[in-house]
Amino acid sequence: MSPFFDTPLFHLMITLLVFWLSTLLYNKFKLKILHPGIISILILILYLKTTNTPFEDYTQNTSLITFWLGPSVVALGLPLYLYIKHLKGSYLRVFTAMVSGSIVGIVSVIVIAKILGASDVIAYTLCPKSVTTPIAMEISKGLGGIPSLTIAIVFITGFTGALFGCGFLKAIGIKDKKAIGIAMGTAAHAVGTAEVVKNGEELGAYSALGMALNGVLTAIFAPLIAPMLINWLNSLF
Repeated sequence: MSPFFDTPLFHLMITLLVFWLSTLLYNKFKLKILHPGIISILILILYLKTTNTPFEDYTQNTSLITFWLGPSVVALGLPLYLYIKHLKGSYLRVFTAMVSGSIVGIVSVIVIAKILGASDVIAYTLCPKSVTTPIAMEISKGLGGIPSLTIAIVFITGFTGALFGCGFLKAIGIKDKKAIGIAMGTAAHAVGTAEVVKNGEELGAYSALGMALNGVLTAIFAPLIAPMLINWLNSLF
């Protein structure tokens, strides 16, 4: 194979091309299962496997794209700034919901993981599944988890929320835009926010709020709750 196929330029080109084609496919058929993020990941995994390209080389060569992950998350704060005034009078309810969502997200995944026989390292790795990738990696690293595996779990959580979150909330009778937006941002972080913003800037603003607050709260609660909960569960099983 030509050395050109192992260069950063080629890996950047093929990554952007795959995402562009996946977006065209999604826009044509409008099926959530064809989400560009999911299709792109599957195609790129197939490419890396068939060409025997080491994942470490691909990651390093596409670091320019990874760099923009942080700024893109920050950019989601713009609609939040525009709609923050609409939360006046609801601050306590929103904060209570956010604290509850963060704690439930941490506790539920640890309990399920330990019941299924997961090790402590895997439980710590899964712990920050509902927050955006940069924050989740730091939480996982600080707790003794596996950050690279945390990234995969965060993406799976996000895409699951993006695919089924809004439909589930509507099915159980949740119609309020604040509730839907905050729930999506809390459970499915940036991927969920990117999905709901397609249905309106207002939904995107509330989802950005949920994503941002859940990131902060999980960074605070996870080191406090996870070790105690895991030790307690280990004494039971």
